[in-house]
Amino acid sequence: MKDTIVGFPPIVNNKSKVLVLGSMPGIRSLELNQYYGHSQNHFWKIISKITSSDVVNSYEARVKILQKNRIALWDVIHSCHRSKTSSDSMIRNAIMNDFEAFFKDYPNIKKVFCNGKTALMLFKNHFSHIKLPVEYLPSTSPAFAKPQDWKLKQWRVLLA
Repeated sequence: MKDTIVGFPPIVNNKSKVLVLGSMPGIRSLELNQYYGHSQNHFWKIISKITSSDVVNSYEARVKILQKNRIALWDVIHSCHRSKTSSDSMIRNAIMNDFEAFFKDYPNIKKVFCNGKTALMLFKNHFSHIKLPVEYLPSTSPAFAKPQDWKLKQWRVLLA
């Protein structure tokens, strides 16, 4: 039997200029109720480096770093069925988030960055009518076995 998973609300404010999209939170993130909660995920370390911020462990402080740097964070999928795994390949019956309403509410967002190929594919397949630039960034997941330094070089475009 598959479990229904519901994602998190967006981290966003009226000053946000870019949106980073994942696919759906993994098991550890859901347990912690935090985006990118798995300790091996490179997301927060990369964000710290590209924003020249101290590495912080407090989730609230991490969120403030995003907001200070005008970075919004959300997932393409609102809810789905997924066996007890974090693998995107096991996602079934996905219901997408409402991006039409989101971009109306946050018109200052001018560019979308997709964290990984699944997020990119889902966003492009379901929201190609949204006329914002969309760019792929390599997944920060530990399952995407590239060195963190290599990922960091690719992610620097986020604040360019």
